[in-house]
Amino acid sequence: MTGPTPLAELLFGEADATPMSTDATTVKPWSQARACLDAAPKAWLSTMRPDGRPHTMPVMPVWADGAPCLATRPASRKGRNLAGNPHTVLAVSGADLDLALEGIATRLRDPGPLREVAGAFLAKYGWRFEIRDGAVFDDGLPGSPEYAFYRVTPVRAYGYGADGLTATRWRFS
Repeated sequence: MTGPTPLAELLFGEADATPMSTDATTVKPWSQARACLDAAPKAWLSTMRPDGRPHTMPVMPVWADGAPCLATRPASRKGRNLAGNPHTVLAVSGADLDLALEGIATRLRDPGPLREVAGAFLAKYGWRFEIRDGAVFDDGLPGSPEYAFYRVTPVRAYGYGADGLTATRWRFS
């Protein structure tokens, strides 16, 4: 992520009476969380339906435009949910860290970021998108369906170590 490094801190303190570590040396660096998200072949995106019910679906994340990004069709349930309420959670499980990232999803419309995200999808998954008139299309599918790219700006994130005893919270300003 470009910009200042988020504040990393223990998620639990001694007063929490939890089996989680309260040793400050176990705080994970943001670079480890970012690497976990960047390497994940799939993540779980949680959005909110208009009636307040949660909706969670798998997505293929990429790191581009300085943050995690994803693609979805605008008319899909997650696309409609994000259009109505941009607050979201992106969760991944890695070999040494499980990560839940809370953020604000913003639909990308400018050609520069759209090209950058399309390039990240091509590099990571071999998924080719075409950009025409500020819109994103998958010409490899029948009917060349339209997609939307979203950038998830982190607000806070939680990381849990593979040992099950370490937890880190990152707060972004």
